[in-house]
Amino acid sequence: MSTQTPRSTDAGRSASPSPTQPDGRPKGSWQRGRWTLLAIALICAAPIVLSYFTYYVIKPKGGTTSYGELVAPQRPIPESLMVTGDDGHTVPLASLKGRWLMISVDGGACGDACATKLYFMRQVRAAQGVERERIVTVWLRTDGASVSDVLKTVYPDTRMLRADPAALAQWFPATDATKDTDHIYLVDPNGNLMMRFPAHADPSKINRDVTKLLKWSRIG
Repeated sequence: MSTQTPRSTDAGRSASPSPTQPDGRPKGSWQRGRWTLLAIALICAAPIVLSYFTYYVIKPKGGTTSYGELVAPQRPIPESLMVTGDDGHTVPLASLKGRWLMISVDGGACGDACATKLYFMRQVRAAQGVERERIVTVWLRTDGASVSDVLKTVYPDTRMLRADPAALAQWFPATDATKDTDHIYLVDPNGNLMMRFPAHADPSKINRDVTKLLKWSRIG
C-alpha cells in the first residue's frame, strides 16, 4: 500500500525565511530604523526651520531688535585721545580696552541731566548681576571743574576722567538736534564705539540691549 505525503503549501510558506538585508537584519527592522532616524532629524531641524520662517516670513515688528542706534561704521577709540584722572596721570583712553565701556560726556559741574545719566549707567551695570564686571562706566569730563564729593561717594565705580571736548566731539556722533553730552555711548571690548542711546533714554531699554550684548558676545 503506497503512502502519499500530504502537501502543505501554507506550512511551507510559513516556514520560508523572511527577507533579510546584507548585514543579516530583517528587512522590516531596517525600514523601521530608517523612519526613526528621519523622525529624529525632523525634530532636530524644527527649531531652525521655525526661526527662519519667523524671521523671513513673519518678520519681527519694527525691523530692528535694538533700542540703541548702531554706529556704522564702527569708530575705534582714537589713539591720540588722552584722558586725565584726578591723580594727574594722563593715559590713552584706549588703555581701557578689554571690557565694555558705557560712557557719558559732561562738564564737571554735572547738572540734573548729567546726574541722571550717571544714575542710569550705574543701574544698568548693577542689573547685569555676575556679568557686571564686564562693564566699566566712564564719565568723560569736558572741563577742569572739580567733581563734588557727593558724586564721588555715590558713584565710586565710575571712572571720572578729563578729556579734550573737541577731540570727543569728533569721535562721538551726535545728531542735528543733539550734542554728544545728550547721549550715553557704548564701546565694545575691542575699543570700537558701536552704539549710541537716545537723549532722555529709557533705562529699562538700555538694560535690555546691554543684557543681549553680554549674552551673545563672549569678548570682554
